[in-house]
Amino acid sequence: MVQEAELGFNLEISHEKARLNELLAEISENEYQAGRPILSCLVKVEGSKGQGDNFYKLCERLGLGEWRTLKQDPEFLKTMRRDCRAFWLDPANYEQFA
Repeated sequence: MVQEAELGFNLEISHEKARLNELLAEISENEYQAGRPILSCLVKVEGSKGQGDNFYKLCERLGLGEWRTLKQDPEFLKTMRRDCRAFWLDPANYEQFA
């Protein structure tokens, strides 16, 4: 995502990685508050099976549950991803919000 979107972050540098996490959280919070799915659920971290703690802590801040519980629930992330893809595959949503 960083290279494709030409964001210019070097993820080897901790403060740049932290800034990317902040940007993703800000976008996700705005999308969620507008009634749209959390886009960062689709972000895949190279070498990991799912999302990191920051994603689940964001979900907790949004009122979706306690982050450790959400992280332990394998269906939570699957459902988030499925709902996000379904929302954006709907031509009406894509046309209105993309």
